[in-house]
Amino acid sequence: MSELRQITDAETNPLLKAWVTPFATPPFDEIKPEHFLPAFEQAFADHAAEIAAITNDPAAPDFANTITALERSGKLLNKVAAVFYDLVSAHSNPAILEIDKEVSLRMARHWNPIMMNAVLFGRIAQLHENRANLGLTPEQLRLLERTYTRFHRSGAGLSDEAKTRMAEINERLAQLGTSFSHHLLGDEQDWFLELGEADREGLPESFVAGAKAAAEERGMEGKAIVTLSRSSVESFLKSSARRDLREKVYKAFIARGDNGNSNDNNATIVEILKLREESAKLLGYPTFAAYRLEDSMAKTPEAVRSLLERVWTPARARALADRDDMQALITAEGGNFKLAPWDWRFYAEKLRLQRANFDDAAIKPYLSLDNMIAAAFDCATRLFEITFEERSDVPVWHPDVRVWEVKGKDGKHKALFYGDYFARPSKRSGAWMTSLRDQQKLDGEVAPLVLNICNFAKGAGGEPSLLSPDDARTLFHEFGHGLHGMLSHVTYPSLSGTSVFTDFVELPSQLYEHWQERPEVLQKFARHYQTGEPLPDDLLQRFLAARKFNQGFATVEFVSSALIDLEFHTQPASAAQDVRAFERRELEKIGMPEEIALRHRPTQFGHIFTGDHYAAGYYSYMWSEVMDADAFGAFEEAGDIFDPSVAKRLHDDIYASGGSVDPEAAYEAFRGRPPEPDALLRRRGLLYAAKAA
Repeated sequence: MSELRQITDAETNPLLKAWVTPFATPPFDEIKPEHFLPAFEQAFADHAAEIAAITNDPAAPDFANTITALERSGKLLNKVAAVFYDLVSAHSNPAILEIDKEVSLRMARHWNPIMMNAVLFGRIAQLHENRANLGLTPEQLRLLERTYTRFHRSGAGLSDEAKTRMAEINERLAQLGTSFSHHLLGDEQDWFLELGEADREGLPESFVAGAKAAAEERGMEGKAIVTLSRSSVESFLKSSARRDLREKVYKAFIARGDNGNSNDNNATIVEILKLREESAKLLGYPTFAAYRLEDSMAKTPEAVRSLLERVWTPARARALADRDDMQALITAEGGNFKLAPWDWRFYAEKLRLQRANFDDAAIKPYLSLDNMIAAAFDCATRLFEITFEERSDVPVWHPDVRVWEVKGKDGKHKALFYGDYFARPSKRSGAWMTSLRDQQKLDGEVAPLVLNICNFAKGAGGEPSLLSPDDARTLFHEFGHGLHGMLSHVTYPSLSGTSVFTDFVELPSQLYEHWQERPEVLQKFARHYQTGEPLPDDLLQRFLAARKFNQGFATVEFVSSALIDLEFHTQPASAAQDVRAFERRELEKIGMPEEIALRHRPTQFGHIFTGDHYAAGYYSYMWSEVMDADAFGAFEEAGDIFDPSVAKRLHDDIYASGGSVDPEAAYEAFRGRPPEPDALLRRRGLLYAAKAA
């Protein structure tokens, strides 16, 4: 009977059937929440059987029957999980979120016995020890080293007692990360500020149009609202002349996850930090940061702190100077109040207008979403000889999602690229890249399915979505990650695309941002959404001159968050029993200007608490920025931002190689030398301040 039911499930469950869609893409129009748990059950069972076969193979371990076999295992699990986690993040509902609680626990329970399997690890360790004599290709050698490291760092070599405890910790951390994410989404969904006619003073038409579209998304036709998506909040704080409303929006934004309600994340953070500390000590490390950073480019907490402190000093000095100038501006206008955090962006725009005769509102009409997508595609075509053709026949998870087929210079299919650009209540905040399928060549060419998810404000009444310069930069950033996935050209799935160190993964994305702000690109694609007129040259020059404005603020809010992350994971967990007190104490220690908030306060710091990918690793954006600022210099030195020979090295050594090459070696192969650290300070306009300090 059970066998018959399984056959029936396989015939009716779209997650268990072969996908007869274009390019074998997920049939989102057929998939329902109730399909996931049976599909996961089957996927877990299949994968467990595959692992058992590898573990119990009577033949002596070799690369094919152990490492390659591991690479081939878990295909159904990867397939089901990719679809599920896309929906959890980009288009959830109460049923999906409820399933997520169970799946996160089941996933930990599935992987724990695999990653701590002593017999399996013994096979891998034997191969690793004898690796020099196996006749492996460089990619195979890299895969063996990464596989050995992954199992070793997961506790495969621990005693049985320690493994049992490690498994318990992993299960609980999985639950806590899911809870943190759900709490944050809950606070973001629950709050909005309705804007009456009298509440719109200073707001540009483009913002009001987006606010109306956001209201419509929540079933509030004819109204306009500010939501807690970063794009909505930051645009409002820049332009609203209503100081009382700026304060209300700002306080709601920084209080996410810290409201003492059912979505409060303080206790969750305390428990996460305790368990991470315990797991690190079980593995023989003094702190979680020491454990986490050993397998990174940075290697040690000291190296991370050194970089952050080097940037902190000039950034803080610049921010304080700007603060004093803004306070003077308030006084000159007759204001009798002290600059507050909810005032910073508003008066920074006024100061930028005064200094550079530029504000974001002037350029937004020229940065329509469609034109910026076209710009990102055009740069990729000129650099990497790939083309993009929109498809309307590929199933998607929401009507707003668009899909493009990517082809190589030979005209052959290379990838599909999905763009999901607009904010909605069912989507978590932020912007990210992920994939539904990764590139590999292990058993024939497998083309990737790459996703970019953003939270831009939708235009209302048929009007296009207009981006701020920050939004446009975000679009290019995520597309840079997307290119890392689409251009990947490796054999083994574990080394595909973005499967690299966290402090290297931001290089391809941050490097790609440089093209967005280049005159050659803006002159072609920055066109007025109503008239089609190109960006006037004088406005372009003012925009370029204003790029380094407010970099003290931007750097301070980022570096302070990175330092807090590092302190959370280097100090004893007991030091953070009171999360708010810990935050205050650390900010006082570094001299944080009271007018600037952390880019991510702890209770909303999803990068480090919804999982451990960026835990003790938020610094990675800045570590990568040292490389990206230096790397773009290769094009500048060539005198052409699309120089073919530099672009080929960039493709071969950075974007296509995935994790198949050590990142330091990959960078030096591209650039011919290690990165020049001052490039970061120069890009942010902080080099002079650093030397003065």
